[in-house]
Amino acid sequence: MKLRPDTLWNGFLDLLFPPKCPFCGAVLTRPGICAACADALPRTSDRDGFRTVRGLTCTAPLFYEGAARDTLLALKFSGRASVAEPLGALLATCAAERLPGMFDTVAAVPISRERRRTRGYNQSELLAEAACRHWDTRPERLLLKIADNPAQSGLPDAAARWKNVAGVYRLAPGRDVSGRRVLLVDDICTTGATLCECARVLRDGGAAAVYGLTVALTPAERKTIWKKRETIR
Repeated sequence: MKLRPDTLWNGFLDLLFPPKCPFCGAVLTRPGICAACADALPRTSDRDGFRTVRGLTCTAPLFYEGAARDTLLALKFSGRASVAEPLGALLATCAAERLPGMFDTVAAVPISRERRRTRGYNQSELLAEAACRHWDTRPERLLLKIADNPAQSGLPDAAARWKNVAGVYRLAPGRDVSGRRVLLVDDICTTGATLCECARVLRDGGAAAVYGLTVALTPAERKTIWKKRETIR
């Protein structure tokens, strides 16, 4: 039996660039997360893995600490785009377990043209694409970022973060979200300001529902009021 050319090519690439655990860098036989990291990750649960802010409910598989924090910083600021694929698998599992049947469209939080030019990619878009591969679909570009505002991570407090994102997103030209239930993907949820502003634009455009999905929630959010899945159905 002859192997397909793409199979041979992928095998050759695996020899040159074997898959690695996104959290510790251990070489793996197939893409994913090593057993040691899988056991040690700061995972959320159905009890503490939801956060609702201004009518938007967000869930995440991890807390933003330890190896999860280091890996997301590497994805966002150090050009390690390859970690998006295994993180996408975590997102897909989290959404399937905690938001089953609650969305029919997936979209990523956009970044500005200037930020994309500097970084080379939109990390939230990579995560959304990786998650969607597990569902045999693709994310849609529903939103645009129309201002190159300062990074949220450099702002001093929650009030500054909310002010910073006000009015910087809009619906992409020709996109109709009327009646659609959108799963909005981002990397980290801290105050929820970015996700809430994107959700507001989608709702103003007629979206029936918007949910947030991120890789991680900041550890400080452990002290807030968390919502179980049953409360958002």
